[in-house]
Amino acid sequence: MSPVLLHLLPYVPGEQPKVAGLVKLNTNENPYPPSPKVVAAITHAAQQGLQLYPDPESAPLRQAIANHLGLNPSEVFLGNGSDEVLAHAFYAFFQQNLPLLMPDISYSFYKVYCQLYGIPVETVPLREDMGLEVGDYEGRNAADVAGVVIANPNAPTGIGLPLSNIERLLLAHPKRVVLVDEAYVDFGGESAVALIGRYPNLLVVHTLSKSRSLAGLRIGYACGQAHLIEALTRVKNSFNSYPLDRLAIAGGVVAFEEQTYFEHTRQAVMSSREGLVLSLEDLGFKVLPSQANFVFAKHPAHDAAWLAGALRDRGVLVRHFKQARIDNYLRISVGTPAQCDQLISAIAAVLAEPA
Repeated sequence: MSPVLLHLLPYVPGEQPKVAGLVKLNTNENPYPPSPKVVAAITHAAQQGLQLYPDPESAPLRQAIANHLGLNPSEVFLGNGSDEVLAHAFYAFFQQNLPLLMPDISYSFYKVYCQLYGIPVETVPLREDMGLEVGDYEGRNAADVAGVVIANPNAPTGIGLPLSNIERLLLAHPKRVVLVDEAYVDFGGESAVALIGRYPNLLVVHTLSKSRSLAGLRIGYACGQAHLIEALTRVKNSFNSYPLDRLAIAGGVVAFEEQTYFEHTRQAVMSSREGLVLSLEDLGFKVLPSQANFVFAKHPAHDAAWLAGALRDRGVLVRHFKQARIDNYLRISVGTPAQCDQLISAIAAVLAEPA
């Protein structure tokens, strides 16, 4: 092994259970399947041309995304899930021998990329209420940092920033890339895509795993001005020229055509989220305000790790992070109404057990 690998602490994904019948609320998947038309497009693609390589630029899907967002295809980059897109972005923009600014509580893969590529990290603490304080990123000499990366809405807190605060970050670091990871933005956040034309240092990353119900297909994309996309493409073509297969391209195109279906499932998740928050609060939980397809909650009288284990024993999976400041929180994906009811029933039963 290389010295880098010997000291690398890999990202640990949420449990993918091998046991049937569990209520899976631990990895923020969409509880609803993709549109039947998406499945039909994938099936059709599987029946022809699989002996040939796919389009290395995924041109039909780039065009569909560009049309959806009001961008030029030259402002869209595609990868094998948003994790790959993020990895390419870290490699392309943040290897400056300078610290990369990021929140202390955020998507844990960011620090793994920094370890992998030798990027120094400077974490900026969230406020006591788990909100991001933009002022903590201002007042820095841009030449002293490699860039800024944030998730908006943040993960695992679910708290979002308004566009005005994103603009403040962009203005504070005009010579560095500000990467905004919007994996959950469709569930109530404000997208920074609208700012791309005005800010050459803005890169916005999206995924089809959450709001488009395609976690199993692995499609992620980045949006930014053409010079940023060109840089990402250079990395991609030095790593894997064909990141998306024919099935992913075909399914992704139709996913963006199926706007009525998308809006229906998106609204269903947000509606369930609001009901879930009220039910958790009735059981004594403190729940952070969420603009994502999950909630972040803690119970003042019970240890979160114990709760997660007790729920698993009752067939319900939620996510617990052994991390400072958040080790007494549970991240709970929003399921269908029936799944949310099963979760609440299981929690009530656990809390009713004698100490």
